[in-house]
Amino acid sequence: MEFSHPPVSVSQLGETIALVLGAKAKNVKIALGEITVTVAAADYLAAATLLRDAPGCKFEQLLDLCGLDYSEYKNGQYDGPRYCVSSHLLSVSLNQRVRLKVFCLDDDFPVVDSVNGIWNSANWFEREAFDLYGVVFEGHNDLRRILTDYGFIGHPFRKDFPTTGHVEMRYDAEQKRVIYQPVTIEPREMIPRVIREDNYGGLQ
Repeated sequence: MEFSHPPVSVSQLGETIALVLGAKAKNVKIALGEITVTVAAADYLAAATLLRDAPGCKFEQLLDLCGLDYSEYKNGQYDGPRYCVSSHLLSVSLNQRVRLKVFCLDDDFPVVDSVNGIWNSANWFEREAFDLYGVVFEGHNDLRRILTDYGFIGHPFRKDFPTTGHVEMRYDAEQKRVIYQPVTIEPREMIPRVIREDNYGGLQ
């Protein structure tokens, strides 16, 4: 595939994005050849629209959107908002990429605006972030779980969610239906148990 515009350098793109977003960009960071832009929750929709429409940006596609839980970041030394939404954007016409991040203001009830009206590919990604992290996307017209069961309680990608979960389900032959019950998984013993024959290696 040939692009009508050769890709600009990462530093040039970073300068363009900073100029386009202005005060809406809290931080424009370049690391490992990638650009990460962080914006405030109040500026999220406006910044996303600018990144899509501005001549030097033209990020027409949202490739991915996911939630992040920073509660154990830097071994618990992190002091900031717990939940973040990260989006990866692609400009097909200009052959360039950027990562857009926004932090939720309330750790107890994380909410950000939905960008589904800007990029319709965000629909299922936002549902996934809601399901797994509990992030509510304001303005999403079908925000419901997409991976876990209908009766699932909690959000399994949160750092404080137990790895074994809270309940398990199985088919009960007597009741002839699927039932929920407390988890019966026992904690795994991480130290291997070695069984050897008597007098192994000549030892008594």
